[in-house]
Amino acid sequence: MGFRQGNIPANDRTVPLTLRMLSGCFLLVAMVGGCDAVAAMRGAKTAFSGDSALAYARAQVAFGPRVPGTDAHRRAGDWIVEQMRLRADSVEVQTWTHTTKDGRKLPMRNILARFRPAATGRVLYITHWDTRPVADSDRNLGARQRSFDGANDGASGVGMFVALASALKKTPPTVGVDLLFVDGEDWGAFEDWNDTTLNKDVLIGSQYFANTMPASYQPLFGVVWDMIGDKSLNIRQEGHSLNGAPEVVARVWRVAKELGYGGTFLDEVGGPITDDHAPFLRKGLRVIDVVDINYCSDGADNCDGASTNLHHTSGDTMEHVSARSLQMVGDVAFKLVTSGL
Repeated sequence: MGFRQGNIPANDRTVPLTLRMLSGCFLLVAMVGGCDAVAAMRGAKTAFSGDSALAYARAQVAFGPRVPGTDAHRRAGDWIVEQMRLRADSVEVQTWTHTTKDGRKLPMRNILARFRPAATGRVLYITHWDTRPVADSDRNLGARQRSFDGANDGASGVGMFVALASALKKTPPTVGVDLLFVDGEDWGAFEDWNDTTLNKDVLIGSQYFANTMPASYQPLFGVVWDMIGDKSLNIRQEGHSLNGAPEVVARVWRVAKELGYGGTFLDEVGGPITDDHAPFLRKGLRVIDVVDINYCSDGADNCDGASTNLHHTSGDTMEHVSARSLQMVGDVAFKLVTSGL
């Protein structure tokens, strides 16, 4: 699509080493034959490995909070580009500077990894890779002034996409697939959905991509994968997705049921959420949101009473992210694009 390539430091090899040290399946490689064997033991239904996804999420968190404009943000973005170049057929990088409402200049980067780039029939998958600059929902007032790990809100989607790219490299999809890592999703305050301009300081990367993509780019459908690593994963059908692309919701939930994941992909309508699917729906693309917004500290389905919602808090750490949850979501994402449409 003609996006300008980003520059990657040739000597930046710190995180691949961290990945090898942190990987949940690294120590098992010699015993059971690697992450694929571990995935099979864990009940994988496809070539996707939830253990690998968890390891990649850890690698992303190891950079520190990926707040736009920080060194951790730059290095994490470089790492994503490097990982995608090892797996995808082509990688395109879209860079720009975003000026916030208060005049700050933020370096932004969207990363597009493509499989079968010449295929006309395409599926668009979207996840955000940035971290919110403040934990503004934390009960600790001091913690609200700082960023946080973003293990589920950010890193889980990145981990799933890297593991999905590995699976698609081994088993090519039946359609063209675009894995879009968007930047700046979590920077500002979310505005009401009915504000057709949205908030220019939130969903920054998805708005930029939607506003600059060629008019000829018309994927068959798209899915935003957000907060999909929660140990107590319960994914409901998001309200705006049902209004804007009900046939895509039906397709995703049907595949989940076929895989035996009906207890996680619930036949229930959840509340409407303003997320990265919004700019694409406004452009007429059939894009839905797969998200579990109830991210509870005690593993409950609804955060009330003594339970704390870890969303946008310092509690969003790797201990609350599950390889099993990533396995289920990754299996669905993989089967959607490899079983024929």
